Amino acid sequence: MDTLEPQGHGTAADILTSEVANARQRIHRTELALQRTEEMLAENLALRNRIRTAVEAADRLVKIDPPNFERRRAG
Repeated sequence: MDTLEPQGHGTAADILTSEVANARQRIHRTELALQRTEEMLAENLALRNRIRTAVEAADRLVKIDPPNFERRRAG
């Protein structure tokens, strides 16, 4: 056996160390994914607000100056 620990405990420790390293990598990837998700959510909220503002402005313009087809119908 090439480890200094008796009865194969070195191998178990190596496996545990590998599992801990894998878990840390998964945690890191999850944190990056969460960060990107938060960024995308912020971008989507900003876009939604811009669209809402544009729609509200369009609604105000239509009330001020209705399209021609509405004028013909009313007249």
